[in-house]
Amino acid sequence: MKICIQKIAVLSCTIGLLSSCQSSGNKQVKNKESIPVTILQPTAVDLPRSYVADIQAIQFVEIKAKVEGFVQQVLVDEGQLVKKGQPMFRLNSENYLEVLKAAEANYKQMQAELEMANYETERVQRLVDKHIISSIRLDQVKREREVARMKVEQARAEMQRAQMEYSYTTITAPFTGYVDRIPYKVGSLVNPESLLTTVSDISEVFAYYKVNESEYLRLKRAQLNGENLQQLDNVELVLPDGSVYRHKGKQETVEGDFERGTGSIAFRVRFPNPDGLLKHGVTGKVRLMTHMKDVCLIPQKSTFEIQDFTYVYLLDGEGKIQVRSFNPIERYHNYYVTQDLKPHTAIVYEGVQMVKDGMQIKADTIPFEKVRQELKLNSLQG
Repeated sequence: MKICIQKIAVLSCTIGLLSSCQSSGNKQVKNKESIPVTILQPTAVDLPRSYVADIQAIQFVEIKAKVEGFVQQVLVDEGQLVKKGQPMFRLNSENYLEVLKAAEANYKQMQAELEMANYETERVQRLVDKHIISSIRLDQVKREREVARMKVEQARAEMQRAQMEYSYTTITAPFTGYVDRIPYKVGSLVNPESLLTTVSDISEVFAYYKVNESEYLRLKRAQLNGENLQQLDNVELVLPDGSVYRHKGKQETVEGDFERGTGSIAFRVRFPNPDGLLKHGVTGKVRLMTHMKDVCLIPQKSTFEIQDFTYVYLLDGEGKIQVRSFNPIERYHNYYVTQDLKPHTAIVYEGVQMVKDGMQIKADTIPFEKVRQELKLNSLQG
């Protein structure tokens, strides 16, 4: 409701301004003077639409130490390509090695005690079978054997934990990728919260771009109807310097829900990146060819703008003009694309600055085909 009131207020101001300016200037058009008009025709058009995109690596992880220690070796450099499993950092491991040796020795001792408990159980079992000793003694040695077995399991767990912590003193690459900044140098004390670096796999990249609800519905309907499938497999990426990335992308998926604050939802496009030109975190623009049916093309010179609203003059059957605002779907080169105006509507083609709302004019109709030629729209399908 507020938007409607605002539009009415702006429209009233617009009409007042135009009336006051035109009444005092030499550009005012007298009644019945010939004014070029054209008849809007329904048109189907393929338009490139651009969306700001966030470029991300297909894999991107933070490399952190899993144990506390001093950095003993930095085995890679910033920007270096590393292979999966390649050592990147080594922490001092003397303390962890000592703990591991002690755990291994304890495990071997517990194994020996279990073997002795097994032997003792078998010996007592034979004596009980011969009725030499009481079965109470057998129950006792069985309990002792179970305690020995539990000690072996505990010792094994402690040894495995010590082995794992010792292995953590060597930090390796989780996958093939590029090393980012390395803030910690040799001698630095690090802990499990310390970020040693990041590794990004940019053999391919994802470009995420957001659309509003109406654009989402239009894109999904076209996709479900089998339209624009070729365009979705040949998505272009415009780089920050204005150049077009030489590899085409493929639209793959969409987020599960809309953002509450913005009312937008993100699509994902996968681009090959064999040369490593695209880095994680850069920006660009995804450009899609969008096929639009039954739209009207409004020449830019037929419009005027005031306070973010776009206006055009309509001509009724009695030769009287009236101002009308419309919402452009897209502005491309020297025309607007809209669905707010009905096909076969007559509009003032030229001289909008010389007319005013309610003026009676003599129409000089310009065929829309001529308008198309002037706008260089011969390639469009009407």
